[in-house]
Amino acid sequence: MAKLARSPTASPPAAAAERHRSAPGSGLRSLASAASGWWDRWAVMDSGLSKLERAFGDKFPEGERYFGLENFGNTCYCNSVLQALYYCAPFREQLLEYYSKNRNLEDAEENLLTCLADLFSQISASKKKTGVIAPKRFIQMVRKLNEYFRGYMHQDAHEFLNFLLNEIVDILEKESSSAKDSPGTTSPEMVSNGAAVDGVRKEPLVTWVHKNFQGTLTNETRCLMCETITAKDETFFDLSVDIEQNSSLTSCLKNFFSTETLNADDKFFCDKCCSLQEAEKRMKIKKVPQTLVIHLKRFKFIEQLNRNKKLSYRVVYPLELKLSSSSSDAVADCEYSLFAVVVHLGSGPNQGHYVAKIKSHDHWLSFDDDNVEMIPESTLQTFYGSSREYSGNTDHGYILFYERIGGNGDEKTDSSDGV
Repeated sequence: MAKLARSPTASPPAAAAERHRSAPGSGLRSLASAASGWWDRWAVMDSGLSKLERAFGDKFPEGERYFGLENFGNTCYCNSVLQALYYCAPFREQLLEYYSKNRNLEDAEENLLTCLADLFSQISASKKKTGVIAPKRFIQMVRKLNEYFRGYMHQDAHEFLNFLLNEIVDILEKESSSAKDSPGTTSPEMVSNGAAVDGVRKEPLVTWVHKNFQGTLTNETRCLMCETITAKDETFFDLSVDIEQNSSLTSCLKNFFSTETLNADDKFFCDKCCSLQEAEKRMKIKKVPQTLVIHLKRFKFIEQLNRNKKLSYRVVYPLELKLSSSSSDAVADCEYSLFAVVVHLGSGPNQGHYVAKIKSHDHWLSFDDDNVEMIPESTLQTFYGSSREYSGNTDHGYILFYERIGGNGDEKTDSSDGV
């Protein structure tokens, strides 16, 4: 039976508000009434700074905002993903640009995209540098659109990320279609990837979500009898990779792109041979994304137990990741830098808590619902997992966000030999 989500640091709105009202310096102000003038001036000055602002000191990033998100009972899965997306700079910039272009449209209907854009705008335009914001309208829209996220059960952050990105794409595609029916209103961002000439079918729409997150995989199958290669392209917003005990992300990706032999009951039907044949199958990256999202498959269905189990395997993920290519037509190797980790805290798939570890302006911060604090980079190592099957450590990296270093993601690369 699924259990209610337990958020160790989440608290009722009233409690969160109470903590916000009891900001650093409030106690000093009450004492200052009976103190000297210089003490009073010092107390007033100190009361204006949050703990995070004091941690940054005079190195607080110009124009940046760090806001925690209120938890509505079980919404840590949502809050952690939203924080990762907010600090994905290209995504945030394009979402805010979308907001500025559409916020004054009188006939605009509220949807998940407008709610998200409004939330990001509230944070980025805030006069305060830090604080807590309640994403109430956004959560209400999520629950309205998807019954899976209603109620107070523990939810999956990866499933929410997929839902959110695909829902945004659907909205942008509908808006593009509507714009084409209104001459003179189509913007460059809302057009198809290919030319439309006299009934010729257009290429699929490429939105700014695609430009940020979409990559292309080529699924190749080679018949071992006639050597014919059958290739099929498929797009992805993230890579879901299997994990093994005491391994690394690099090793997991090598396994993902390794060659698999199809034989016995798994033989491949070759169109040229017109029969089932033994074959070799492999995946290659044809087009790399600007933002590489990697989902570590920590939840696995165990037939003997007839339920999902969380794998606490130790998987080391690097701060810098290189996708190496062995193909002669590849332009260059692709380098990525880690900027966000969504961490699952808990022993099983039906209970626990999510937090986000974010890199912003060369500083790492922890976003735990309404609490935001600076952390040392070395803290990330505590979320690799456990080298033993049974361990008290239940805090594990779950979704990794890497940003491309240089390049625009248009290059083709062959990752058949791993990373």
